[in-house]
Amino acid sequence: MKTIGLIGGMSWESSHVYYRLVNEAVRDRLGGLHSAKCILYSVDFAEIEELQHAGKWEEAGEHMAKAARSLEAAGADLIVLCTNTMHKLASSITSATALPFVHIADATAAKIKADGHQRVGLLATRFTMEQDFYTGRLREAHGLDVLIPDEQGRQAVHTIIYEELCRGIVREESKREYQEIIAALIREGAEAIILGCTEIGLLITQADCPVPVYDTTEIHAIAAVEAALQKQRQ
Repeated sequence: MKTIGLIGGMSWESSHVYYRLVNEAVRDRLGGLHSAKCILYSVDFAEIEELQHAGKWEEAGEHMAKAARSLEAAGADLIVLCTNTMHKLASSITSATALPFVHIADATAAKIKADGHQRVGLLATRFTMEQDFYTGRLREAHGLDVLIPDEQGRQAVHTIIYEELCRGIVREESKREYQEIIAALIREGAEAIILGCTEIGLLITQADCPVPVYDTTEIHAIAAVEAALQKQRQ
């Protein structure tokens, strides 16, 4: 089994879900008392969030590169960045280390395409919804038709992520607001919904949505385990 290097803390609310999921997946695949070999480098999210909203992405990239190098030095065999938004800086990680990088958008797109969907709605931070690093990858590299909420919807999704979910706050009112935004995307033709922020799964589950829901946290964690077990299972 390879050792999974997790870059987390963005926020820790979802990072602890990653830890549970990778261990459950290893247990399910190997049985018995097996658990994941993993190393977690957890950042101070307050520092990262400030850089995000100040547009200081280069400086934020330096934090990601440092984390990747630290995980490599600690013995990680592959890198998993436990956040969608910071995949904007994936190249900072892949430039800092030669370790394999499990990209969250690639893992999610593969699952969606395997299930036969092509037009999807995306809920995420404004950075992820509005910038090309994520939606562009889904469209250009994987051929998906990606829909995002209108301006008001994007702001609502973003605000709830940062002011509530990243702080561990889960409100029924916010769930209803997300469900209304999801309903609008479905009316536009979305065949499925991507929960494109690793905290959204704390609020929305499949039971809350009439079309298939793709929780990127769960998909990414399972992809990490598949990569960690790949050699052993060949």
